[in-house]
Amino acid sequence: MSDISSDETITGARRTLKIGSTAGSVMFNQLRSRAGFTGDRAREAQALKEALGTLRGPLVKFAQVIASFPDLLPPEYARELAELQANAPPMGRPFVKRRMRNELGADWQRKFAEFDPEPKAAASLGQVHRGVMHDGREVACKLQYPGMRDTVDSDLKQAGRLLALFERYEGSVRTGRILEELKERIGEELDYTLEFKRIAMYREMLAAEPCVQVPEPIAELSTDRLLTAEWLHGEPIMNAREYPQEVRDEIAKSMFRLWYRPLYGWAVIHGDPHFGNYSIRPDNSINLLDYGCVRVFPARFVEGLIRLYEALRDDDFDKSAYAYRCWNFQNLNNELISALNDWARFIYGPVLRDEPQSVNDTNDVQTGRRKVDELRQLLKRAGGVELPREFVFMDRASVGLGALFMRLDAKVNWHRMFNEMIEGFDVDAVAARQADLLERHGHPAPQAADL
Repeated sequence: MSDISSDETITGARRTLKIGSTAGSVMFNQLRSRAGFTGDRAREAQALKEALGTLRGPLVKFAQVIASFPDLLPPEYARELAELQANAPPMGRPFVKRRMRNELGADWQRKFAEFDPEPKAAASLGQVHRGVMHDGREVACKLQYPGMRDTVDSDLKQAGRLLALFERYEGSVRTGRILEELKERIGEELDYTLEFKRIAMYREMLAAEPCVQVPEPIAELSTDRLLTAEWLHGEPIMNAREYPQEVRDEIAKSMFRLWYRPLYGWAVIHGDPHFGNYSIRPDNSINLLDYGCVRVFPARFVEGLIRLYEALRDDDFDKSAYAYRCWNFQNLNNELISALNDWARFIYGPVLRDEPQSVNDTNDVQTGRRKVDELRQLLKRAGGVELPREFVFMDRASVGLGALFMRLDAKVNWHRMFNEMIEGFDVDAVAARQADLLERHGHPAPQAADL
């Protein structure tokens, strides 16, 4: 029996109409601004965020990802969409009971000592309930919203139209591979069986990091649309803004290791920088709470990240060209490489200086916008650039982590942390270690179409 009812979801026709009218409104306002008729873009961007936030489903994820590409959206839109959260009301008790019965059987309630039918958190693709097992363990049960698999295709078709509009309007970045990457990654987020495997992988990759806590997944209470894992207690990570400087610095170091130890050790990164995915324990260690958006890269992509750092550090133009070739950039010339290097020096700035510093010291917003504009103008003259697919979530992860460090105003020697992490990097060793990890956990190998 279907668990979708007319009073629980927006029909496909109404949803498509709302998305299409929203996209059209955005594009009209941008063309009007280009023609010299400027309106209140901040208000328009706020309205866009509110409109999209009332929709459950992948379009919210899409908007959050696109916001991390400052060259695709005006700053007012990028800023608002970066903070976009799902504001649609959570699904009610009838849905919860149907979903739990469909996933765990008619006697599902007997599998718990306690189960709260009211959600503790609601997001774009599902909502989380607290339960207690008969052995006393508290657990988080993530239930996927109804109709999500049917919604993905229609939402991403609309997203593709929106990207095409912006591509014609902007012209600096071609968006075909961006859309391909979004389709694949958002499709993976709907597979809770895959997310279960990723939790197990992260428990292994971060086992030697006492500053990070990864929940234990519960196999007997998990399916492809229900994911149950240990409940980790903590307070919102943004509360740390009020902590003493030394505590904020330690939290920032923990977050740095949480993100980059898996990347440089196994070519795996957590691709969702939403602050709600992290919480702080009483000992100031970090809980990592969600594993739906995880990107497994070919090892050569990570080699490119390190070789570009070395090229910037040593002012080695040829090595920077090699790094971009590692990522399969096409039609490289000296002018384009120089422009990319100028942008890269801004991004890598915190790890190039061997001293304690705030990310704000080198990555201030105004400088970033100016450099983005300079790069955009060059790319327009070159006819636009096709970004490798791997850049979509790598860029989102980097921007999200940098935003957190800025909010914390942490003062850390990023240079030393980074160099300790990449010391002895060997691309073949990383590839072998990754292959072993993925095989043991039954996780698909990375796609290497772009590399």
